[in-house]
Amino acid sequence: MSNTKKRTAVLVSGGGTNLQAIINAASRGELPHSELSLVVSSEPDAYALRRAKEAGIPSRILSQSGFCRCDFFDKASYSQSLLQILDENRIDAVVLAGFLVILDEPLLSAYQGRIINVHPSLIPAFCGEGFHGLFVHEAALKRGVKISGATVHLVNNITDGGAILMQKAVAVRDDDTPETLQRRVMEEAEWVILPRALEALCASF
Repeated sequence: MSNTKKRTAVLVSGGGTNLQAIINAASRGELPHSELSLVVSSEPDAYALRRAKEAGIPSRILSQSGFCRCDFFDKASYSQSLLQILDENRIDAVVLAGFLVILDEPLLSAYQGRIINVHPSLIPAFCGEGFHGLFVHEAALKRGVKISGATVHLVNNITDGGAILMQKAVAVRDDDTPETLQRRVMEEAEWVILPRALEALCASF
């Protein structure tokens, strides 16, 4: 195990609240093995880019739209271009924080065991393709579950199928809406376990 800080990239697509949780954890000294070195956004207008700028973290935009042809998204080409960006920035660990692009080879093999994702449910519940954002919480409420939560897992070639690293449960209230449940899962679970899982990952190699 090395004491060297691991250069970490956070991949985003939207508001960047999970990115902010990592930034806040770093400012509190809770990430001694991680250096926030790069933010990559799949959307040019993602608010997460402003968070990165305010925190002094370099950022890049790799627009998903640039890899779409006739309603087909070339995820292999996207992943190859993303891998090049990560290599150029000497990235050691990767965090998917609300990143809405499904990754492919050769990136998955290059970073095997070093990519984590936060998902807003207790996997294996409400996960896989099509389950992201409010859709997850809508499904949970429709099913009538009393406990939801969040999961941080390793990323492999199966959507939400990698090894689970951390989970945290959140009680579902009788008056919850998808929006209120989403907010509470973020505040009580995602923002707590994602920085912890990142630190554990970076301390492990």
